[in-house]
Amino acid sequence: MAATAKPLLSDLVSGANHVPPNYVRPENDRPNLDEVHSFDASIPVIDLNGLHGPHRPDIINQIGLACQNYGFFQVKNHGIEEDVINKMMSVGREFFHLPESERLKSYSEDPFKTTRLCTSFNVRTEKVSSWRDYLRLHCHPLEDYMREWPSNPPSFKEDAAEYCKNVRGLAVRLLEAISESLGLERDYINRVLGSHGQHMAINYYPPCPQPKLTYGLPPHADPNVITLLLQDDVPGLQVLKDGKWVSVQPIPNTFIVNIGDQIQVISNDRYESVLHRAIVNSDKERISIPTFYCPSYDAIIGPAQNLIDDDHPAHYKSFTYREYYEKFWNRGLRTQTCLDMFKA
Repeated sequence: MAATAKPLLSDLVSGANHVPPNYVRPENDRPNLDEVHSFDASIPVIDLNGLHGPHRPDIINQIGLACQNYGFFQVKNHGIEEDVINKMMSVGREFFHLPESERLKSYSEDPFKTTRLCTSFNVRTEKVSSWRDYLRLHCHPLEDYMREWPSNPPSFKEDAAEYCKNVRGLAVRLLEAISESLGLERDYINRVLGSHGQHMAINYYPPCPQPKLTYGLPPHADPNVITLLLQDDVPGLQVLKDGKWVSVQPIPNTFIVNIGDQIQVISNDRYESVLHRAIVNSDKERISIPTFYCPSYDAIIGPAQNLIDDDHPAHYKSFTYREYYEKFWNRGLRTQTCLDMFKA
């Protein structure tokens, strides 16, 4: 590990009975957990069984309404075997239970390193750190990146590769459905993404002695196209709905899908990316595994021409995804997205 590298949160706070000062949020920027609404029917659950059959129009309509009204939805009967999901969750947890010396073989603070273990979000620029360690992997094309992935646990590469292939297939199917729900050609969004990008993070949130003082991740919208989230049985994800934070209760063998900033641009604001955050637990660790489906860095993103007319002028100018992501990374996680920087 380089001499400048910072210790991982999980090793720094093991057995601690208080939150270190650099993790304590200002009073006006804390979770206010007493004001959070418990999970209700505000996050739709969509059954994908029949997506490629006679029920396709109905399912596409459900997806369109969820994107328009919530920005988030959950999917079941998505076609990914439970065994593939369980192996990914298990090997991810196993990685974070390895000795520190083994984990730190993957440590890097370089945001453009395609396989890296780090902590918080951007340790180079943050004033207050987030209660998270994470392993970030580039996943597509697999043959370009697999050799960089950890070799320990022994089954890591095999289990993660199988999971990545399955999730990519699901992401492509969902983007086809979202494209159709906007009245666009089925393959429109997938064409716009260029050669496509796919990243995965395995997030590890250690138990936190004072959850009211910090975040696992503060409120933010995702900069990518869509995110497919797998999580264990410990609640932590909260979504902003009608100005109130709603806790999303994990449902076994489902994925939580949220649209990102690029869908908001392509849809010309018909669908909007939504703020969400991760809170932490006082006595349980939590694992979440988001897959970020992205344009390739050189892909040019802008509002779909078919969604622009006299009544609906283009809200955004065109840009490359690299331009967008660099601004997102440098700004850090904020409640304001970077979208305003690209307004037409």
